[in-house]
Order: sequence, then structure tokens, then C-alpha cells
Amino acid sequence: MNDPHDADLSLPEWVNQDPSALERTGPTERTGPTEPPGPTEPPGPTERAPDSEPEFVPTHVPRHRRSAARRLVIALGLGLAVLVVAGAGFSVWVAGHLHGHPGSEVDVILAPGTPTDRVGDVLAQHGVISDGWLFRWYLSYEGAGGFVAGQYVMHAHEGYTSALRDLRHGPKIQLSRLTIPEGFTLAQIAARVDKLPGMSGARFLQQAQIVRSRFEPAGSNNLEGLLFPDTYFVQPNETEQDLLQQMVDEFDSLGTQLGLDAPGALANGLTAYQTIIAASMIEREAKVPDDRGMIARVLVNRLHRGMKLQIDATVLYALGQQKTGLTSTDLEVKSPYNTYVVTGLPPGPIASPGKASLLAALSPTPGDWLYYVLADTSGRHAFATTEEQFRKLVAQARAKGLLG
Repeated sequence: MNDPHDADLSLPEWVNQDPSALERTGPTERTGPTEPPGPTEPPGPTERAPDSEPEFVPTHVPRHRRSAARRLVIALGLGLAVLVVAGAGFSVWVAGHLHGHPGSEVDVILAPGTPTDRVGDVLAQHGVISDGWLFRWYLSYEGAGGFVAGQYVMHAHEGYTSALRDLRHGPKIQLSRLTIPEGFTLAQIAARVDKLPGMSGARFLQQAQIVRSRFEPAGSNNLEGLLFPDTYFVQPNETEQDLLQQMVDEFDSLGTQLGLDAPGALANGLTAYQTIIAASMIEREAKVPDDRGMIARVLVNRLHRGMKLQIDATVLYALGQQKTGLTSTDLEVKSPYNTYVVTGLPPGPIASPGKASLLAALSPTPGDWLYYVLADTSGRHAFATTEEQFRKLVAQARAKGLLG
């Protein structure tokens, strides 16, 4: 064993160098303290430091990492499966709407003037398709529209493609259009019915002696004023009785909706049938909407005072004519409908009133008016509470050339 006090007595390397080298690198060439060596640049990614230990490469993946990877693979697989199933389900759903499962025959009536965006709703109501809103988009995509009105023969649940094919083929039966204006009499309605293919105005009037309205008084067989003025679409196989019953049903439905079926006297002091009579006179007298309620008030006020109504429209009905002026002879015609001769309401309506006139008769505009006179060429009337005011209004109307 060496002595622990023995030290390495070897001289520094520079001492053993050649003296000439010392001269070349002598201290006279130094200008400052010796700079410490700079940091050693770490080896690049593909290099290994000369004296470093060998790089450790793991030979297996930890269990928790393998579990996470397995879960990720499973999740991706499940997601892909869901997409495949959803895509298949969507395809089945689309095919179900497009092709459907045709069932029994269904008669579908497409009324004239039905807009294209409403056709789907009509078909859905009859069970031809399941969704009118989606069918609207289908028609838009196909650029389809302008379908002919009439009766179509389709099938329940037949789907979009078949329904569109049926619509493009056109209706099996085309409908006839019948428009009844407000204020038409029963005779005027019959004249229009007579112009329909296969219809007779005479048979229509005969059926008017048979068909009944719920608002017709007991013992009466007069349907005047009890046919609702509207537009009707008539099928070739319909009869005059069918058409007449439809008009009466429409009126009865509206009357019930407005409260005409209430027992006893109504708020206007009249019965239901008297209210309909008053509404028919309002319909023939009023030329502008704002006058309806005030004319109704004039009628009610005069009835309550026991005054003759003196309504020109009742005289024209008694004469069975439609003209612009009445003569003194006309005003003296003997008829229960001539309100210049008889006191009170005529025995029945003189025309078919619309909803607005029925409402006016039910709820007259508050006021004390007893008279009215034509005021201008628009048909508007001026109203008066005294006979003196009435005479002034008559003079003004004559000065304007409104009265004969």
C-alpha cells in the first residue's frame, strides 16, 4: 500500500512543452484574464455525447396506456357504427315518405284557388301523405305546382312520388264553381244554379219547399234569407237538394256561432228570425260597411216607436224587380212586404244576409237616428233624428242629383 502522504508530483503539462512553444504563446500576447471555456453544445438528436451512458429504450407499454388506446379504438368503432345505422335509418325514413305503403282508395277534393303550399295539408288531412310541411318542400324541389282543381282518386299512405304523379295527371272529376253574392234573393240564386252543368233552377226552387233550416219558424216553408252567400264547388254527381242543403247548413252553422239560437228575445229586443229579417234589409240597403250598424239602429228605433219602416228594398222585393228608383205607385203596392204600407217587419227576409249584416242586426250602433238619406255617389248615407233634419238631407241629396 502506498503512503497516503505521497502526492502526485508530476509537473503540469506545459512545463514539459518545448521552450520555443512557450515563447510563441507567452504571457506578452495576453490582454486580459483567461476566459472560462464556453458551454458545451449538447449533442444533436442523432448524436450521443461521447462519455454519456447508453440510451434506455423501454421494451413494453404500460398497462394504463394500453387501456386508453383500446378504449379509443372501441369508441371510434362505436361512433362509426352509429353513423352507419343512422344513415341507414335516414334512408329508410326518406324512402318511407317518398314511396309510402299505398292502401285503400281515397277521394281528395282540391278546391279552385288552392295555393301550392296548401296542397300538402289537404293531402295529409285525407291520409294520403304523413307530413304536409315536408311535401311542400318536396314540391318546391320538384318545381311542381299549379294543379287543377277537382276530385282526385288517390290512395292512403301512397307517398310523395305517387301523390305528385296523381296531381300531375289531373282530377278524375272537375268541380263547378258557384258564387252567391251577399244580398241575393232565392230566385237569383236559383238562376245561377240553373247555369251549372246538369242542374236545374226550377228543381232547386222545388227543393226549397222541402229542405228546412233550424231558424225557420214552425209552419213555414220559406227558405228566403236562410241560404248562406258564399262560393261553393259543385261535383257532377251532386243534386239540387245536396247543394241547397249545403247552403242551409252553412247558414245554420254561422247563425249558431253568432248566438242566434239563444232562446227568447235577443239583446236587440228581436227574436232570431226577426233579426234575420232585419239583417236582410240591412244587406240590401247598406252600400258601405260603416252604414250597417246605423241602419240597424234606425230599424230598431222605428220598431220600438211603432213607426212604419219605409224601406225601399222591401218595396222592390214586393214588386219582384230590381231598379234604381221607385214611383209613387210603387210605394202603394199592396204586399205584406211593402213597409211603406204595413207597420213592423215584413213576414220574412228579403235576401240572403252576410255575416256583417247579421252582426249589425244583433248589435246596432248606439244612437237616436230615425231617418237616413243617400249622401254621395259612393252609397254612403246621412242620418237624422228629426223629420226637419231629414227634409234638409233630402233637399241636399236632390241638389246633388242623387234622388229623383
